Amino acid sequence: MKLLADIAVCIAGIVQIAIMILEIFFWQSHTSLRAFKMSPELAAMTTYMGANQGLYNGFLGFGIFFGLILGDFSIKVFFLSCLIIAAIFGAMTVNRLIIVFQGVPALLAFLLNFLVK
Repeated sequence: MKLLADIAVCIAGIVQIAIMILEIFFWQSHTSLRAFKMSPELAAMTTYMGANQGLYNGFLGFGIFFGLILGDFSIKVFFLSCLIIAAIFGAMTVNRLIIVFQGVPALLAFLLNFLVK
């Protein structure tokens, strides 16, 4: 069960790092335009804002991996909690699918970590 919890944590971290890469390096791509419901003009005007968002998502992802590497329950749960809250806010303000892609993996990892503690 611990292995399953660690895999879930890893998936949540990978999702965050993938989002970081999308926001920092591919903000004006078709995928990003569709995901964030932006026009090419808006994406061009907000490139630095997207990179800033990406940096924050990267911090969440790396924090999750930091907790995983250290095997520290508190660090994992803290960063997963931050991610769940961010996913809820993102779903309410940007795109409801954020809760699916970011929130569900984080919530699953969060719950599994409590089961194995």
